[in-house]
Amino acid sequence: MPNSPLAHALGDAIAAPIRLATVLQRSIAALDEVTGDAVRDAATLTLAATERSAAVAAGASAAPSRAETPDDASTTVAVTLPGPDAEPAGPDAPAVHVRTGPHGPADESDGASSASSAGAADRIVSYSAPELVPHKHRRVDYDFFSGIAPEIRNPGGTLRGANLWDSPPSAERPVPVVLVHGTAGGGQTNWGPYVPLLTNHGFSVFTLTYGAIPGSAWPVSAMGGMRRIEDSAAEFGAFVERVLDATGAPRVDVVGHSQGTLVPGYWAKHLGGADRIRRYVSLAPLWQGTRAFAALRGTLATVGMRFGVAGLDVAASLSIPQMITGSDFLTELWSGGTPYVAGIEYTNISTRHDEFVVPYTSGQVPGGPDMDVTNIVVQEGCPADHSDHLGICGSRRAATIVLNALDDIDQTPVPVGFVPPFFG
Repeated sequence: MPNSPLAHALGDAIAAPIRLATVLQRSIAALDEVTGDAVRDAATLTLAATERSAAVAAGASAAPSRAETPDDASTTVAVTLPGPDAEPAGPDAPAVHVRTGPHGPADESDGASSASSAGAADRIVSYSAPELVPHKHRRVDYDFFSGIAPEIRNPGGTLRGANLWDSPPSAERPVPVVLVHGTAGGGQTNWGPYVPLLTNHGFSVFTLTYGAIPGSAWPVSAMGGMRRIEDSAAEFGAFVERVLDATGAPRVDVVGHSQGTLVPGYWAKHLGGADRIRRYVSLAPLWQGTRAFAALRGTLATVGMRFGVAGLDVAASLSIPQMITGSDFLTELWSGGTPYVAGIEYTNISTRHDEFVVPYTSGQVPGGPDMDVTNIVVQEGCPADHSDHLGICGSRRAATIVLNALDDIDQTPVPVGFVPPFFG
């Protein structure tokens, strides 16, 4: 198809309903998952209450004294719940373990946490809570949309394992990692695979939702990156300063996606954040902007003029026009002839199938003489990788490249194999 505004507009028009249908499909699946969790939890509580009632009816109290009850009457009620992030068990394995019977030596093999071990006459109620599941055992679901279910469960919340403000980074990996979402993304929805992956490897991970429409209610409030990028950059900078204060670290590492590759760049270059970033890893970056939205914006403007709808070309996001090649924002970002800042280590990870960053080489900008820049295209060495703009955030291959770019200790072999679009 010829490279023309009409071709770009047609491509955008075709892609939009497919994207919407995909998001709706994944949202329905996420709702099913949340519903299943609620049913399981309700059944668990009912079962535990039933077993406890049976124990009480049999004459066992929650914490009788040794003088009140003979040793042979002791009873144990143990309820063990697998954490939501634990690896799935076999098809015949029970989801909940409830055990009653005479009290004996603690059996750590069943995962129960003993509430008391004072003596044989103690009555024990044991629970294995989800928060007791170690971080390194969290399952990594390589699917861009895997963050939707957590957002539905906990609107405006944080993915499990992220934003542990009271837990300092480990000595092995002392630099906290800040994940920066793309346009219409959020701290949970954009990073379903990355929070468990990085925390499993011992990283201290922080997420935020920046640039949301002020005063908006959920779910609109969960869609960030809608304000001017300059404003979002200031918001991001304030968040980084909070991370540094909480962790005591002098700098952070950044992983950004799409618009999230421009926001930290503006903060570093124009808002005083240059000495606060150590490594800067970008997924689907667009340092030179994109031509993907230009034709669509012109088409919307024409429709707006035809039907008297002013501002239709902005499409409700102040940031989208700023990402179009040649915008005033990009001109400012490129002041001095480069979007980069000396002293920061950059890794740019792009995909040839990026339909939003056009051309994809917009993110493959070489560095100058004093710049540390590594440019990677995921299809190099793996033609079967069909990651697109969203799918690159769900790709195991891309995620492993990110992990290796951040890790000073271990280097994980980068997988080669088929990667689907949309999900990764």
